[in-house]
Amino acid sequence: MKRKFLALLTIVCIMGAGLVGCGTMQDQKDPMDEMKKPYIAVIAKGFQHKFWQTVREGAEQAAKDFGVTITYEGPDTEAQIDKQVEMLDAALAKNPVAICLAALDSRAVVSGLEKAKERNIPVVGFDSGVESETVVATAATDNIAAASLAADKLAEAIGKEGKIAMVVHDQVSTTGKARRDGFKNRIESAYPNIKIVDIQYGEGDHTKSADAAKAIMTAHPDLKGIYGANEGSAIGVMLAVEELDKVGKIKVVGFDSGKKQVDSIRSGNMLGAVTQNPYQIGYKAVETAYRASRGEAVEKKIDTGFEWYDKNNVDKEDIKKLLYD
Repeated sequence: MKRKFLALLTIVCIMGAGLVGCGTMQDQKDPMDEMKKPYIAVIAKGFQHKFWQTVREGAEQAAKDFGVTITYEGPDTEAQIDKQVEMLDAALAKNPVAICLAALDSRAVVSGLEKAKERNIPVVGFDSGVESETVVATAATDNIAAASLAADKLAEAIGKEGKIAMVVHDQVSTTGKARRDGFKNRIESAYPNIKIVDIQYGEGDHTKSADAAKAIMTAHPDLKGIYGANEGSAIGVMLAVEELDKVGKIKVVGFDSGKKQVDSIRSGNMLGAVTQNPYQIGYKAVETAYRASRGEAVEKKIDTGFEWYDKNNVDKEDIKKLLYD
């Protein structure tokens, strides 16, 4: 009797273990399920700034919400246009249902965009977007309006007269051109007593932007202000101002919100900056790409918003959620 009981107990244990094992397998994600999901390629300008990491967070959340698989990649620096073109070609080879692209140079990606069009793969621009009719939609900040606001803030800070300069990340992307022209045109049209003495390009790199700013300040010792058109540009300008002991003497306004910027604004060393909503940019890009891949109607321009922040509001909740420091 004892033997029969032990044998029965052994069988029950084995069956129980099997059931537990089956339950565990069901809880695990099936790699095949992931492969069955629609695939969207997301190609950013790079990874060198926290901005792009926050864009990625938004894109990944949208992928979860809409049941798609994404890849998120970008070149090491925003100067590597050829590398981004290679990434676009590689993405097309994977046959995605859609592509999200923040082009470093719209002209450089024309061939890839034509290939996507021929294969009915919708392309959604994000952040800087893409200057092409083949793009079905663009999720981005209104950079002209945002740069105009930065111009107003700097003009007010210097008493609406004097010499100023600009350090911009590039002159080929739509963001570079829009943030340059939005600022420049606003100053020239609204503030006749302010003169822009120089515009330099630092590739969004801290060191190159700092060197450009130092050269401008050396050439124009009576300079009153400098505008940095993205995170790398603004941080580079601030580094130069600090190195040349010009804090307080030269007003600095920026774009985006890297840690150095936010710290400088909290301390009052930097006047302020325009912050975007990078999470929303990434989220809306993937959401729109998914909807376009299904043949749904999508808005051509999706404004993801912007806000001005300075030491007076940098720690307010509605601003803090937009900072990516």
